[in-house]
Amino acid sequence: MRTAFWIENIRQALETLASNRLRAALTLLGILIGVAAVIAMVAIGRGVQHYINAQFAAIGTNLIFVIPQAATEGGTTGAALQDISSLTMRDVQAIERAVRGRTTAVVPVVQRFGPIESEGREAVTVILGTTPGYAPARNWRPLYGTFLEESHILNRSRVIVLGLTPARRLFPELPNPVGKTVRINGIPFRVIGVMSDKGGSAFGDYNDLAFIPLPVAQEILYDARDRRTGDLLVTGIMLQVARAEYSDEVVRTITEVLRERHRIRFQDEDDFTVLTQFELISIFGQISNVLTIFLGALGAISLLVGGIGIMNIMLVSVTERTREIGLRKAVGARRRDILIQFLTEATLITMLGGALGTVGGALLASLIGVLSRGEVQAAVGWDTVALAVGVSAAVGLFFGLYPAWRAAQLDPIVALRYE
Repeated sequence: MRTAFWIENIRQALETLASNRLRAALTLLGILIGVAAVIAMVAIGRGVQHYINAQFAAIGTNLIFVIPQAATEGGTTGAALQDISSLTMRDVQAIERAVRGRTTAVVPVVQRFGPIESEGREAVTVILGTTPGYAPARNWRPLYGTFLEESHILNRSRVIVLGLTPARRLFPELPNPVGKTVRINGIPFRVIGVMSDKGGSAFGDYNDLAFIPLPVAQEILYDARDRRTGDLLVTGIMLQVARAEYSDEVVRTITEVLRERHRIRFQDEDDFTVLTQFELISIFGQISNVLTIFLGALGAISLLVGGIGIMNIMLVSVTERTREIGLRKAVGARRRDILIQFLTEATLITMLGGALGTVGGALLASLIGVLSRGEVQAAVGWDTVALAVGVSAAVGLFFGLYPAWRAAQLDPIVALRYE
């Protein structure tokens, strides 16, 4: 019996909407736009989060970066290494001893932006002096040749490993330039490898790098000795922890070792910064969440406007159908029946708007994915669909309640006399 009652209410609601198609369509449009905006923004927010995680996964896994404080303050481009770095090879060795067993790699780095030349061509790129542990820590393999080896470090060999970007600029006609010679500051280097495609993103082109042995970078290219102590300087230290749960402990150990070695007093600020990959992911994740909430709020405003439109249209409908309401009450309809009838109409139109808005939001999210060339995969989950339909139904109930209550309260005698 109750099933037949609800079926009849839905049938009547559909007939009423069909008899006022333009009004129903305009009312539905506000809900459709609001739901589509919310769906698209949630989907895009998730896609951006997945994209950020993928970009950091491309950098490597379980990484910790130690950099001089001056390097985080800007304005260091072209500055002498002695002016921007407080980290030395002795620091690297002390850290390596302190974190032994909890890390799989401790990699010192010296880097500078500069030109590489070969046969009249030039590629301006980031030149990294580093050790053989860099490539495994970054989950990066050579496409041709090999990466740096221990013998290159011990012998101070003038060899270089090119990323794909400088390799293509210097040797556009050669797929494999291994064995060729390039020059940095006039010093010849033999190409021993070309790295595989690491991709690129908003964070930069990961392939735009070149690698040379650390001692060569320190002693031949960059004058990387501390003016006071004579210790060899580095521009950063990269560590890979054996397990993610070791990260906090390793960060504490690094901080303690460096503060003690640099004689930093209790209340003084560090002259270095320790960043973990997890912190960077969290920072970018928080930014994307804020943007998602902000954009979702714009969609919610549209839903609110649509809800007000529904209330307005339902109030007009109550006025237009006053005689009908009086007639139904005269033949035995109860207040509850009238209330349910008008609530059914309001809920039905918002749920139709929610369903169409879900489709529209999914299409909009797919369009964003296409425009981003597949980098942002904005997927609409079932939980998002359920949320959209549920919210649209709630909007219909909330904004349809007052018009339905007004209809239910009409006096049948007064209603029958209404012109």
